[in-house]
Amino acid sequence: MAAVSLDHGLILAAILFVIGFVGLLTRRNLIVVLACIEIMLNAAGLAFVVAGARWGRADGQVMFLFVLAMAAAEVAVGLALAIRFRQSLGRLDVDDADEMKG
Repeated sequence: MAAVSLDHGLILAAILFVIGFVGLLTRRNLIVVLACIEIMLNAAGLAFVVAGARWGRADGQVMFLFVLAMAAAEVAVGLALAIRFRQSLGRLDVDDADEMKG
């Protein structure tokens, strides 16, 4: 099994993070925005794992477990918001979030 170099791993993480960030800024659908946030969290987790593997420590993998736990909580809250948006407004446009008051 070939090892991935630190440079290649971090470049891939940066590319994934930029793709997620651009999608977050350009898309208006709540489900797509949540998917872009997931891509960004996975890019951060990949950077932790690659950096931990570079020094032969398991710290990066432990941090990735925390990132996964945070991503699971984000999905739960995000999907609850999506259901509430759909019930209240009939659409999933994030620009309409100011209409949900109270």
